Amino acid sequence: MTIRVLEEKCNGCGLCVVSCLFDAIEIIAQKAEIKDNCNFCGACVDACPKEAILLEKKEVIKKDLSAYKGVWIFAENRNGKLAKVSFELLGEGKKLATSLGENLSAVLFGEQTENNCQELLKRGADTVYVMDEPALKNFQDDPYVELLTYLVNQYKPEILLIPATSQGRSFAPRVAARLQTGLTADCTGLEIEEKTKLLYQTRPTFGGNLMATIICENERPQMSTVRPKIFTEAEVQSPKGKIINIPLPQNSGESRINLMEILKNKEENIDLADSDIIVSGGRGLGEAKKFSLVSDLAKVLGGVVGASRAAVDADWIHYAHQVGQTGKTVRPHLYIACGISGAVQHLAGMQTSEVIVAINKDPEAPIFKVANYGIVGDLFEVIPALIKKFS
Repeated sequence: MTIRVLEEKCNGCGLCVVSCLFDAIEIIAQKAEIKDNCNFCGACVDACPKEAILLEKKEVIKKDLSAYKGVWIFAENRNGKLAKVSFELLGEGKKLATSLGENLSAVLFGEQTENNCQELLKRGADTVYVMDEPALKNFQDDPYVELLTYLVNQYKPEILLIPATSQGRSFAPRVAARLQTGLTADCTGLEIEEKTKLLYQTRPTFGGNLMATIICENERPQMSTVRPKIFTEAEVQSPKGKIINIPLPQNSGESRINLMEILKNKEENIDLADSDIIVSGGRGLGEAKKFSLVSDLAKVLGGVVGASRAAVDADWIHYAHQVGQTGKTVRPHLYIACGISGAVQHLAGMQTSEVIVAINKDPEAPIFKVANYGIVGDLFEVIPALIKKFS
């Protein structure tokens, strides 16, 4: 796609500048000039009264995509155990596969994977493609990219879903680049369009203020990374599928990085996404040491500590505790928000919690709009009272 200004028609009126939401046009010597950050939206073309801006679309050659069939999910394996997001992808993947009349498959890399393969079958996978090798025990970008690309080229799935975790976000874009297909990141909605049978991939954009639905019309597979705790886990059932063991291709599975040791940060062991009770603190706490109140309440309730982005940005608590669009998406049975106003970015990460309790002294705080129970009051009085009640 190209865009250019017809100088003989342009009179420098500036209406195109006003119409551009991306500040991609400027007037120089009474002529409009398109800057490099233009995204070819066409708003300036519609706004120009002189028809002085020309947007040219290259003809797209339709490809034969009939060889691509089925829905695949990448099953994330952490320390020999399947991550729960794998079951969430199976649950949503089954819906997509049913809509297409296709099979649902899982891809698993690791070592001693038999139990995990059986678990994937119990959760509804029709086929599990597994590479079971000592070299794949721990996640590394290079071999995962190479091997998943190899499998996709061999078996040609129509849809490929990957968890939007630190692992998935790391290697999924490289897989998409090698396959020369699109990738929609951090999806919160997936649906098969009835007429075209295309995958409609929905994700938050513009800081969570808008939802964008994206399609990949002429490339395959249609790839998405999917946020944890957005979809419901697939239920356990009687396994009916099959396991296909695939040997490593010759001269593959190697990494440019020599993994010597894995050192775990104690903070990063916080399992926010899989916790049933989360007590989160925000800017209303005022300072880092006040997080001890939140920690005490979480301990009494048998939960873990979360935080808003404002608290993390202020260095009051480690990023591993952050809940929200730029942190973890959570779906606990109980979420208690202490001193959190409720910015849209934070709400995007926790508003699907089963029960939300908000504690804030501002009765107009947006958090109360999504809360099941609201306590308007001083959190330094409310939290100690709750700790005393539940101790």
